[in-house]
Amino acid sequence: MDLRYMKEALKEAKKAAKIGEVPIGCVIVYQDKIIGRGYNRRNTKKTTLAHAEITAIQKASKAMGDWRLEDCVLYVTLEPCQMCSGAIVQARIKEVVVGAMNPKAGCAGSILNILQMKEFNHQVELTTGVMEEECSQVLKEFFAGLRERNKQEKLLSKEEQC
Repeated sequence: MDLRYMKEALKEAKKAAKIGEVPIGCVIVYQDKIIGRGYNRRNTKKTTLAHAEITAIQKASKAMGDWRLEDCVLYVTLEPCQMCSGAIVQARIKEVVVGAMNPKAGCAGSILNILQMKEFNHQVELTTGVMEEECSQVLKEFFAGLRERNKQEKLLSKEEQC
C-alpha cells in the first residue's frame, strides 16, 4: 500500500520539477482514497507557505469538511520541515510516510522530530525510507540540472561581457 501512494507523491514531485520548483510531492489518503495532493510551488506562488504538504492538507481538509484529518495518512517524498511538521500535528494526521530524509531541514527525525514530541497533545505514527532511492534521485537530478543551468548562465554572462 505504501508503495502505491508514494508513487503518487512522486508524480506530484515531478510536476514541481517540470515548472522549475524543487521536486517535493505529497498525497493524503483517507479510507484508501487520495483526498489531497500537493507539490512544491514556493517560487511560482511567491510564498513560503506553498509547500507540498500544506497544499495537500488544505485540499484534504476541504474534502473532509474539517480541519481534523485524524484517520488520514500523509505520503511525502522528502521529510517535512518544521512548518509542515507543525501543520501535520495540528491537523491531527494519523501517520506520515516519508520517502527521503532531509538532514539539512527535516523535522521528522533528522534535526528534530516534531511529529512525535510527547509534549504535544498529538503524536504521529512515522514510517521512513519508503522508495527512498527513487525520491532521492528525483531531487539529485533536479539539483544537478540546476547547477548545470547556473554554470551555463555564468558562462554566457562572461561571454557577453567580452
